[in-house]
Amino acid sequence: MSFQTVVILLVIGLAAGILSGLVGVGGGIIIVPALVYVLGYNQHQAQGASLGLLLPPIGIFAVINYYKKGFIDLRVVGIMCVAFILGAYLGSNFSLSLPQDKLKKVFAILLLIVGIKMLFFEKK
Repeated sequence: MSFQTVVILLVIGLAAGILSGLVGVGGGIIIVPALVYVLGYNQHQAQGASLGLLLPPIGIFAVINYYKKGFIDLRVVGIMCVAFILGAYLGSNFSLSLPQDKLKKVFAILLLIVGIKMLFFEKK
């Protein structure tokens, strides 16, 4: 791996970490597109790398900060963790069965839908 690639990966990781701590996003919104368009990963490789990042407790310091301020309900997190494990397994099986071009389109459509909904349909 070249020095330039390492620097790019560090920048991607830093940007994802900052956004994760700032607004609770990072993996899918920053890491996946950056790996695809900056480093030429295919969609499966990029999603795999993003998921691999979730395995260690990389966001532990952000979680501690939010917990100290009373913004984390451990019951909610625990329930979602159980469902996330099952969902991640099922979703990864389905994702790996799709061709690259279709998977990339599914990813892009999801980002568009979420972005449009957040931009124009604010919950009051």
